[in-house]
Amino acid sequence: MRPRACLLVALAASVACSPAPATPPTARLQITDVLGGFGAVGLDRALEPRELSFPADHGPHPTFASEWWYLTGNLETAAGRAFGYQVTFFRTSLGAAPASETDGSAWSTNQVWMAHFAIADIDPGRFFAFDRFQRGALGLAGAVASPWRVWLDDWSLEQEGSETFPLRLRARERLEAGGDAGDEVAVDLLISPLKELVLQGDRGLSRKGPTPGNASFYYSFTRLQTSGTVRIGDQRFAVEGTSWLDREWGTSALPDGQVGWDWFALQLSDGTELMFYQLREADGSPSAYSAGTLVRADGSSTRLDAADVELTVQHTWISPIDGTVYPSGWRLSIPQRGVELRIEPLLESQELDLTFRYWEGAVSVSGSGLGGTPVSGRGYVELTGYAEGGQAPLIRR
Repeated sequence: MRPRACLLVALAASVACSPAPATPPTARLQITDVLGGFGAVGLDRALEPRELSFPADHGPHPTFASEWWYLTGNLETAAGRAFGYQVTFFRTSLGAAPASETDGSAWSTNQVWMAHFAIADIDPGRFFAFDRFQRGALGLAGAVASPWRVWLDDWSLEQEGSETFPLRLRARERLEAGGDAGDEVAVDLLISPLKELVLQGDRGLSRKGPTPGNASFYYSFTRLQTSGTVRIGDQRFAVEGTSWLDREWGTSALPDGQVGWDWFALQLSDGTELMFYQLREADGSPSAYSAGTLVRADGSSTRLDAADVELTVQHTWISPIDGTVYPSGWRLSIPQRGVELRIEPLLESQELDLTFRYWEGAVSVSGSGLGGTPVSGRGYVELTGYAEGGQAPLIRR
């Protein structure tokens, strides 16, 4: 077990078993600590495609090591003020058997939860990011499939009525510890799909490496109509826009030697969407298991392999925290489809300096879509594995 993996288990165990309220830890973690192969004995793995079933698969999969419900989106006021947002719920298993099953404590659990909440206020150039941790016991955090609900404390994504959609997303956090109740950042949003869900990879099985189990089950809602309010301090903004929801679960999804990924979720003006993740090896080179999906306006989709997509870094951004260098501008091409896109951050400083440190933010898109048709768009990009000893981006002009 790698040292960082030991740290994660110790950290998770303290959250799961302590009777005190969970507090965010101060230790740093890498994404490979959660998605690597440690602690996998006795847990289920994503080995081959299976028929996903709904609403059951909207809910939790506690026999797998990790999973997440990942929402990102771009919103605007009627006057054109732009916001990006992210709310994510992560579940991690400590092992195959329930923890302290016989000790009679209501606090006992083998499931640990983490959530991230971030807002990018584009025009004034402000970025806010928060994380929370909680045990999967006493109703403090968890997920159910029907009615669909995921929550950690008062952050929640839940079914609003008798049907699966719309979902209501709520999260709020004080800007300063001890601040008054009005000094908050918050979202309260209703989201409904404009397209049916998309199964990523091979019928929902997304392979990340050559070994059986280096994979996850993965589906997405690639375009969700979104409306509601964003609050920053004493200001409330009525907003509308679109969101993207990713659902993924697995055990030891990343093989040894992979250090992170660059993930793109793009919504284009011609009604198409594009998801692509470029997995990175320890030397910074792209993995042959990088992949994606192109979703057409009619909802039909095409798988993309690593060889189908050309991704080049055009610019970089240096974190003021410690000089970590992130990509910050890309050219993404799919030559056989006539796609040539320029991707730029709407705000460069969208780094989440949390227990996991990574860059994730709202981006603008311009260029040529399918068949070379001019397009514009919005999206989100996630960059992991660069901070704290990660590789600098490879820049090609």
